Amino acid sequence: MNTKQLIDEAVSLPVEARVLAVDSLFRSFNRPEPELDMQWAAVAQRRLAEIKTGSVVAVPGQEVFDKIRNRFEK
Repeated sequence: MNTKQLIDEAVSLPVEARVLAVDSLFRSFNRPEPELDMQWAAVAQRRLAEIKTGSVVAVPGQEVFDKIRNRFEK
Protein backbone atom coordinates (compact mmCIF):
# COMPACT_ATOMS: atom_id res chain seq x y z
CA MET A 1 0.00 0.00 0.00
CA ASN A 2 1.41 3.40 -0.91
CA THR A 3 1.06 6.62 1.08
CA LYS A 4 -1.86 7.98 -0.96
CA GLN A 5 -3.81 4.75 -0.50
CA LEU A 6 -3.09 4.79 3.22
CA ILE A 7 -4.31 8.39 3.53
CA ASP A 8 -7.42 7.67 1.43
CA GLU A 9 -8.25 4.73 3.67
CA ALA A 10 -7.61 6.75 6.84
CA VAL A 11 -9.86 9.59 5.64
CA SER A 12 -12.71 7.11 5.13
CA LEU A 13 -12.59 6.04 8.80
CA PRO A 14 -15.12 7.32 11.35
CA VAL A 15 -14.10 10.55 13.10
CA GLU A 16 -13.19 8.81 16.36
CA ALA A 17 -10.84 6.41 14.56
CA ARG A 18 -9.22 9.28 12.64
CA VAL A 19 -8.64 11.19 15.88
CA LEU A 20 -7.01 8.14 17.42
CA ALA A 21 -4.83 7.64 14.32
CA VAL A 22 -3.73 11.28 14.26
CA ASP A 23 -3.01 11.28 17.98
CA SER A 24 -0.94 8.12 17.62
CA LEU A 25 1.02 9.60 14.72
CA PHE A 26 1.73 12.83 16.62
CA ARG A 27 2.86 10.88 19.67
CA SER A 28 5.30 8.96 17.48
CA PHE A 29 7.12 12.25 16.77
CA ASN A 30 7.31 13.36 20.36
CA ARG A 31 7.36 10.50 22.82
CA PRO A 32 5.64 11.31 26.14
CA GLU A 33 7.94 12.10 29.04
CA PRO A 34 6.00 11.46 32.27
CA GLU A 35 8.27 13.65 34.42
CA LEU A 36 7.98 16.58 32.00
CA ASP A 37 4.22 16.05 31.72
CA MET A 38 3.95 16.22 35.53
CA GLN A 39 5.93 19.46 35.58
CA TRP A 40 3.67 21.02 32.93
CA ALA A 41 0.57 19.86 34.84
CA ALA A 42 1.91 21.55 37.99
CA VAL A 43 2.51 24.78 36.07
CA ALA A 44 -1.01 24.63 34.60
CA GLN A 45 -2.55 24.04 38.04
CA ARG A 46 -0.56 26.93 39.53
CA ARG A 47 -1.62 29.27 36.73
CA LEU A 48 -5.26 28.23 37.04
CA ALA A 49 -5.12 28.90 40.79
CA GLU A 50 -3.62 32.34 40.11
CA ILE A 51 -6.47 33.18 37.77
CA LYS A 52 -9.11 31.87 40.18
CA THR A 53 -7.71 33.88 43.10
CA GLY A 54 -7.39 37.00 40.98
CA SER A 55 -3.65 37.38 41.55
CA VAL A 56 -3.28 37.19 37.77
CA VAL A 57 -5.68 38.64 35.20
CA ALA A 58 -6.15 36.70 31.99
CA VAL A 59 -5.57 38.57 28.75
CA PRO A 60 -7.90 37.71 25.86
CA GLY A 61 -6.11 35.79 23.11
CA GLN A 62 -7.12 38.29 20.43
CA GLU A 63 -5.48 41.08 22.41
CA VAL A 64 -2.26 39.07 22.69
CA PHE A 65 -2.22 38.33 18.96
CA ASP A 66 -2.94 41.98 18.11
CA LYS A 67 0.02 43.11 20.24
CA ILE A 68 2.32 40.59 18.59
CA ARG A 69 1.13 41.57 15.12
CA ASN A 70 1.60 45.28 15.91
CA ARG A 71 5.10 44.69 17.27
CA PHE A 72 6.29 42.89 14.13
CA GLU A 73 4.52 45.05 11.55
CA LYS A 74 6.59 48.11 12.47
